[in-house]
Amino acid sequence: MFALMLAGIIGTFNETAINIAISDLINQFAITESTVQWLSSGYLLTLGILVPLSGLLIQWFTTRQLFLTSVIISIVGSAIGAMAGSFDILLLGRILQAAGAALLFPLMFNTALIIFPAEKRGKAMGLVTLVFTAGPALGPTTSGLLIDNLSWHWIFWVSLMTLVVALVIGVTFIKNVAPITKPRIDIYSLVLSTIGFGGLVYGISTAGEGDHGWGNPVVIVPLIAGVVALILFVIRQLNMKEPLMNVRTLKNPMFAIGTALVFICMSVDLAAMFVLPMFLIRVLELSALTAGLTLLPGSIISAVLSPVVGSLFDKFGPKFLVVPGLILTAATLWFYSDITVASSIALIVVLHTCLMVGIIMVWMPAQTNGLNQLPAEMYPDGTAIMNTLQQIAGAIGIAMAVSVMTSGVGDFMNNVADPSNPANATLALTAGMQNALFFVMFVALAGLVLGVFVRRVKVQKWSGDSDWS
Repeated sequence: MFALMLAGIIGTFNETAINIAISDLINQFAITESTVQWLSSGYLLTLGILVPLSGLLIQWFTTRQLFLTSVIISIVGSAIGAMAGSFDILLLGRILQAAGAALLFPLMFNTALIIFPAEKRGKAMGLVTLVFTAGPALGPTTSGLLIDNLSWHWIFWVSLMTLVVALVIGVTFIKNVAPITKPRIDIYSLVLSTIGFGGLVYGISTAGEGDHGWGNPVVIVPLIAGVVALILFVIRQLNMKEPLMNVRTLKNPMFAIGTALVFICMSVDLAAMFVLPMFLIRVLELSALTAGLTLLPGSIISAVLSPVVGSLFDKFGPKFLVVPGLILTAATLWFYSDITVASSIALIVVLHTCLMVGIIMVWMPAQTNGLNQLPAEMYPDGTAIMNTLQQIAGAIGIAMAVSVMTSGVGDFMNNVADPSNPANATLALTAGMQNALFFVMFVALAGLVLGVFVRRVKVQKWSGDSDWS
């Protein structure tokens, strides 16, 4: 599990670490903001396409085979990124990093569900969830430190070296624990899945680039294609004896609610982690390192509390954590939506810490409780569905935050006497960010409505014999 989690943290670290380097990359490669955004959008797009296939791959290949393949692909991607001399090569490295992460994330969850007994599963999943909260939160801090003292290339070198350590540990200790059933591969399902999830993430990510609105054909066409393909995909899965992704898992109410809450947590987390570094650097004019360090305390406290929350889940169940966590998250975002140029660093540190604590109180219990309701042979499908929707949630969270922020900036500038005044530009950006965080608060409140329906479930067992190898 340590090897899986170490590689997993690098996978989620890579989602946000590049954000701090955007200004440097724009200057070095002479590209626009909309072009550089594809370093994030391309990463999420690759995850959105490949993660749905992971449930099938887990049933076709051994734990060791999938781990080694995912880490080696990630190492190759990191090496390409570290040595990239052009934007196209850098983007290729990012896509390969995402391909490795897409294989690894569901494997990590599936392995934890299998090897830990039911009475310790909450604590184990708390550690696994740490990957998805600490990784993105540590990205800005680490990359800020590297950029200020070395260069953006070292973001990839650090990823590569850490992945090599994970690979050595994995080769030494990882055993084959998942059942190999080798279900039939349906080509039509593969095509529909790729178009559906890929089109959805591409359209949403494109809408969030800033120069494309939601009504632009570049956004609408892939969104419509994605939605139609997903509808056909679901219909086909429901009529197949051996589906590529068993969507019947969503008939389990606690799994459905848990998936929705994880979706909300991911969208809130990535939206906030997109807006906050921008506020610290562009509004408060902090250095990349100082901005990263401002977000570090929340990341550390989240890391410390993650296994504690898991232990509390084992003892008290999910509702004791989920409802208070959602209240804390929504309240923090309400305070966050009022930050200004005059806001102190101490206030931002406290609010970010509260936000991270609130998210971890919701994410792990909702996820673990939902997966607990599934029979064990559905774990690959359950983890694939949750991880796929997490990537779509990340794309939606960032795109909606950018859209609301851009709209807020435009409204502010349309109502000032002197739009050319640099001071007004800063105030406009602040107003846009306030609107974005206020919008994200309503997303958290929607989760609170779902949270009141969460109830504890018993862990399901295997319903039949499987070929373990």
